Amino acid sequence: MTDTPRPHDLLWLNRRDALQGIDAPWVSEQWRSHLPVVVRRDVNDNGLIPVGVRGVKREQRAAGWVSAQDITRAATPESLACLNTLLRSPFVSQQPVQAAIQLAQRQWPWAWGITGSTGYALATEMPVLHAASDLDLTIRAPAPVEPDAFAAWQRLVTQLPCRADTQVETPLGAFSLTEWLRDGRALLKTNQGARLVRDPWRREDA
Repeated sequence: MTDTPRPHDLLWLNRRDALQGIDAPWVSEQWRSHLPVVVRRDVNDNGLIPVGVRGVKREQRAAGWVSAQDITRAATPESLACLNTLLRSPFVSQQPVQAAIQLAQRQWPWAWGITGSTGYALATEMPVLHAASDLDLTIRAPAPVEPDAFAAWQRLVTQLPCRADTQVETPLGAFSLTEWLRDGRALLKTNQGARLVRDPWRREDA
């Protein structure tokens, strides 16, 4: 891989022991290298990439690290939001996928993608979706965006057939779009932790 992995990217590894720093017993029992890990937010002095591992149960989540040289391929949230990918999914009848199809049928002025359990199901065809599954979304916003510009997106998201949550990614971190539009400020999730901000594109705290 030449591109630096970003939060929410799914990574496939070349061997089982490529995962470092994880001692949860269920990981050794359930995880196999044909299943991806997901990039999370953290920093490592040795240049390792922070990742999370999903288990069969919802509460089974473990944090660890991988080396870039052990990555064989990756899937971005944006690649999973392709309309053709969604229509071909074996989970096309599930509400989160139907909701994503509605978004993919529109043109948006930003890159957006699918994360969470829906993104994992689309990438792996593993049956992790259920009747109450949410649709987790991400918008890439490298430059500042005015709140009003999100109006059409937010209006459609509130009308989707399942609960949906949008995280907006800025160069400094990610924040909840609903929280920011509602309160005029939001918790910005960064590699160094979360901080309350009014302008997620500026380094100053609110």
